[in-house]
This record gives sequence, C-alpha cells and structure tokens, in this order.
Amino acid sequence: MENIIEIKNLTKSFPGVVANDDISLEVKKGEIFALLGENGAGKSVLMSILFGMYEPDSGEIYIRGEKINEFSPQKSTIRGIGMVHQHFKLVENYTVWENITLGQEIVKKLGPFNFLDNKKSIEEVKALMEKFGLEVNVNALISDLTVAQMQRVEILKMLYRNAEILIFDEPTAVLAPQEIENLLATIVELKNSGKTIILVTHKLDEIKKVADRFAVLRRGSLIDVRDVENTSTKEMANLMVGRDIVIDTVKEEANFGKTVLEVKDLSLKNNLGVEKLKNINFSIREGEIFAIAGVDGNGQEEIAEAISGLNRGYTGEISLNGVDISRFTVRERNLEGMSFIPEDRQNTGLIVDFNIAENISLRDYYKDEYNKNGKMDKGHFIDRADDLIDKYDIRQGRGPQTIVRTMSGGNQQKVILAREIEENLPFIIFVQPTRGLDIGAIEKTREYILEERRKGRAILLISYELEEILALSDTIAVIYGGEILKISDSLTQTEIGEYMTGAKR
Repeated sequence: MENIIEIKNLTKSFPGVVANDDISLEVKKGEIFALLGENGAGKSVLMSILFGMYEPDSGEIYIRGEKINEFSPQKSTIRGIGMVHQHFKLVENYTVWENITLGQEIVKKLGPFNFLDNKKSIEEVKALMEKFGLEVNVNALISDLTVAQMQRVEILKMLYRNAEILIFDEPTAVLAPQEIENLLATIVELKNSGKTIILVTHKLDEIKKVADRFAVLRRGSLIDVRDVENTSTKEMANLMVGRDIVIDTVKEEANFGKTVLEVKDLSLKNNLGVEKLKNINFSIREGEIFAIAGVDGNGQEEIAEAISGLNRGYTGEISLNGVDISRFTVRERNLEGMSFIPEDRQNTGLIVDFNIAENISLRDYYKDEYNKNGKMDKGHFIDRADDLIDKYDIRQGRGPQTIVRTMSGGNQQKVILAREIEENLPFIIFVQPTRGLDIGAIEKTREYILEERRKGRAILLISYELEEILALSDTIAVIYGGEILKISDSLTQTEIGEYMTGAKR
C-alpha cells in the first residue's frame, strides 16, 4: 500500500515542554492506524498539526506526496482531512444540523438571489445519521445535549465533509458499550470504502478489534511502530508507559458504616416540562461505592447535577450526614462534606484559562486561613499545587503556573481529581472519572477511588464503563428513562444490560 501521510523529523514545543520531538512516521492509504501514548505524550498535538491547528517548529509533512507548506483547518479540509476532537469544537447556541453543515451550507437560487436551503440541509443530515447509526435530534441546541450526543455531532461534522483522511481523537471516551460497538463497525465500514483512519485512543481492546498498525509516543518521542495482529494488549500497555501494567482491581471486603447520603423521591423536569427523573430513592453508607449504570442520557447527569447542587429545580429531599441539603448551594454542600468530580471537566470542573495553582484553589481561596490582610495567600496554593503535581503525576510544562487550557485532557482530569480527593470529605461524587485517561492513569485513578473507600468515604460512581462499575462497586443501581429499575449488590453484566435497555423491569 502506498503512503498517504508522511511525517519527517517533526518537532513542536510549547513553553516549558517539547510536545513532539523529532517524530517520523508513515500512514498507508486505506489502513486504520492507531496512535497510543500516556496523557501528555503528544498524540493530540501531533494530530492537531496534521489537521492544521498548529504549525510545527521544524520537520515536514507530506499528504499524497505533496509537502504541506500552509497550516490551517480550512486548508486541511480542502486536502480531505477531517478530525473529531477530544474537546469539542461546537457552537453551543446553534442547533445540531447548523453545526454539522456550518461552512458547507446548501444554497438554492431563486432568480438573481441565493438562499440557504435549510430543508435540504436537514434532510441530508438526517440521512447521514441514519446511515451511520448516530442519531441526534437535528433541531436541538448543542447547549442542551449530553456529552455523548455532542461527540456524535462532531463525528457527523467530519463525515458530512466527505473527508478521505479521518482523525478520531478519543472518539469512544463518552459512549456507552452499545454505541462503541456501532462506532467501531462504522470505522471499519469507512476503511472498507477506501478511507484512511487515524485512531487516537487509550482503549487497547478497540485497537485490537479494528486497527492494522499502531505507533507509540512517550513524552513526545516516537517509541515504536508495530502491526496490531502480532502485538498483545499487554505489550501495547507496557510500550506506552515503559513498565509492566496490570489493571487487576483488588477490593477488600466491604465494611459499611452509617448512612452518609440519602435521596428521597427525587424528581426533575427540564425546561420543556419533560420528566427527566422519576421518584429516585437510594442511600449510600460509609465505605460504600454506590454505582449508577445506564446508557447515556437516561438521567445519570441529572442525578449528579441535583445532588451536587448544579441544578436545584427538583422536588424531593437530599440529606448529607443527616442534614437536609436540598436547598443548599454548591459551596454550602461542599462545606457540609461533599466533593464532586463532574463529567464535563472543561466547562464544569475547571477554569481552563486559569493555571493549575488557581484551579487547585477554587474550593478554598475565600477562607480566612488562606487570606492575609484581605489578600489571598497565593504562595500556599502554589506550594500545594506543586505537591499535588508530583502526587498525581500531572504532566505540565511550567509547574503550578501552567495554564490548564494548554494541557492534555487526561492531565486536566488529574487536576480535578487532585483538588477534590485531597479535600478529604466524607462524600465524593465521581462522574466518568477515567474518561480519556490512559491505561496507567486508569490504574491509578481506580486505586484512588478504592483508597477513599478504605478511608470510609461514601462514594457515588457514575460511569458508562460497565467493566469499571463491576470492578469497583459494592452496590449497583440501573437507571432507564429517568427511573431506577433495580438496586442490587449481585447483578451480572447480562442483567445490567437487560435493565439498561429497558428489556427487564
């Protein structure tokens, strides 16, 4: 097979860090080529250069034998390159179909005038959704979508532009198991139709299922390029991190204490009056990991927002350590003993234009002990961030002063985990805690969660990874259509799947 992409001696640096260091590799036309590496290894930067979002400091890129001299997303689109970004590039106050067709609108002539043919555009978008099994309400605003639905819109955007080289940056990070299988099947179909796929993912089993070859980056350098067929997932993981990795969750026998969180008759309607939660009841004890399983969009996000205080438009009662916190603000709930790791790290968990130290300070900056003569003690939070950078292996370029926006998604997640876990509060909500993390970071994050369990914390875990729920949880609640259909400490994966789809009630 001929090479469709050739990268020669490419280097790209940012302040304090070399993101890509003298990388040379080729991608063959019509193959699925996977890119592996830990968070901050340089994978997304390399793909962003290929897509024209960054310009390399040195080195060359050839597409179909032609050297790239101008770098911009517009030029890359013309060259037939599309990219689904890990962090979405969507206009939140536009509808789904407007985002998908943006810049590629269909125009019709009426006499001497040109008009946008919105009806035809919507028809084409709907046909595309049906073809690839990526259903989203075409008229919904992006701001009203779940994270997984936004991911589908990003994929549809690229497919709508008929790109020949398709870059998927962590495309399955927020999808449910059934959706992942559909997407992987779609990727194989795209390959069979002659497309070239570059798949950036931390999920090694996905690479084994669909990829032909893979490259490994470690701290900005290319480590190896191998055939997938002849390499085990264990070898892939070891190449990524440079050591033996074993994700073998060891969970001690449960030792439950008193009830920490109690939810009674929690119901919630959205702005259109649609019931999103229906009489939700459960409680969580000290030393218990209580997990909620379900296909994305069935009420998990609403439960997390209601308990954390992000959405207080519900009815029912939420108690923490015997105190009714139903009308408490987010800060008041934190002071009462609640930490929260949200699903949407960029919009809810962080202020991305602040640095690490400033983000670490968000829970405590206003407290008297961290202020002197009316001024915040920045030195305290810089020292604290320095310690947490080491403890949580946060990869960055300028220490505590690193602007969070410049960091990889996985390292942004580590900042949130560090801030919330180190609060040492009795109740912690984890929503998609390992989303977008590499295999080594997943191993560490699960150990953090289990360590909090050992300390007697009450933990609410919301994850779309069934394997993760089964490995970590003591009690599982399955949600479907805004209702909890089953709560048990002994559900099998098959039973969970039946409840998740509503086949069993």
